Amino acid sequence: MKNLISSDKATIAALADRLKRASSHAEYQRIQCVLIRATLGSTAAEIAQLLGWSTATVHVIHSRWAKEGEALFDLRGRGGRRHQHLSAEAEIDLLAPFAAKAQAGGLLHVSEIKRALEQQVGSAVAASTVYRMLDRHGWRKVVPRPRHPKADMLAQDAFKKTAPPGTPRGRAPG
Repeated sequence: MKNLISSDKATIAALADRLKRASSHAEYQRIQCVLIRATLGSTAAEIAQLLGWSTATVHVIHSRWAKEGEALFDLRGRGGRRHQHLSAEAEIDLLAPFAAKAQAGGLLHVSEIKRALEQQVGSAVAASTVYRMLDRHGWRKVVPRPRHPKADMLAQDAFKKTAPPGTPRGRAPG
């Protein structure tokens, strides 16, 4: 059995302290894996049985402890934008002229933003890519009220008051 993990009191004390501060179950189990070997001198098969892991996983953890030390326990999240067309700053720069137009009360069409994105990226992108980008930056779809801009409200009110009997209010006969 190779001696990858030292059994000195300082290492054991540091691991015990780290075990108390573990922030996730995965980190806790990794620390246990190293601590059991350091305190009890158990074999990889025994540790694997205690933790419900395979023996190969225990060997990997012990090997990584010998190479990396405490860095082994700092687990990174698995999320993130690994496949992006533009960085967050570049997206802000792309949306800046459209934001100015929206602040002035103009209507924006996603097709215009899509064309600008495709031009900057240099390849075709899906419309869903544009919608996700807008969502990331807090944009939302604001739709005007469902009324025609040239509708004459006075004529509609007059018709409602003088509509012939039997016709539903607000609808023209026929």
